[in-house]
Amino acid sequence: MLILNENIPALINSEESTLKYKGKDIISDSIFFDLEHYLYKEPIAIGVFGAAIYHQDEKVIKTTQYMIENKKDARVILNMTKEYFTAMKKSGKKYLVTFSGNNDFLVVSHLFRKFEIDYDFNEEFELVDIQKEYETKFKKNIGLKNLEKLHQIERDGELISGMTLAKTFSKIIKDRGYIERMPAEKITKILKYNEQDVVNLFNIMNHWEAVTIDDVMVLEEKLLKEKLEKLEMKRLLQEELDRNSENQIQMDDMAGELS
Repeated sequence: MLILNENIPALINSEESTLKYKGKDIISDSIFFDLEHYLYKEPIAIGVFGAAIYHQDEKVIKTTQYMIENKKDARVILNMTKEYFTAMKKSGKKYLVTFSGNNDFLVVSHLFRKFEIDYDFNEEFELVDIQKEYETKFKKNIGLKNLEKLHQIERDGELISGMTLAKTFSKIIKDRGYIERMPAEKITKILKYNEQDVVNLFNIMNHWEAVTIDDVMVLEEKLLKEKLEKLEMKRLLQEELDRNSENQIQMDDMAGELS
């Protein structure tokens, strides 16, 4: 099992800036949570467990990550997940913050049942979904990466697709020695991607009131413009392909007539 703990300096903004949940300022009482998992028809394993909390005294975000190295870690990471949340509950954390986390909870709850691990998130924490909070505030839907853009959050490195992650975890589960052959930079890239997911939940919550409906409209106009430009480029490319194809047919016809 790969285990990574980091401390990232951060300061909580004034109460006027942070997200209020049911009228309460909850950022110091929250766990920010995200999973990378492997599914094939049904949940197979957690690939990476990622969580973060804010430590007021040290003025840091404390991140914790577990990444499986082989098939036997599939149960180990579940036990460590339960132990982490149990410890956080004892330390006084009350809220579990995700972005559209229903799928993560379904996956881990399915795996808990499969391995006969007794744990119920709903009984232990109040679940806060940042996506739903956004929908309530602006009456609009949004993805995490676009919400990060609204909050002017720049990610380090390129995005990783769910398909890429699934293929990686599939190889780790099926090939005992695969993790040892993985380039170190690939492992770092996966862990960094997950870490940014949980840290950015804190950052979004911390600057929640900085985003206005005007900002939302500007972003939507920008995204629409980008979409139209891509469609136009696709149309022009298809026209070029059609012309080339037509020219090739004409050349083939001429060659046939000459022969």
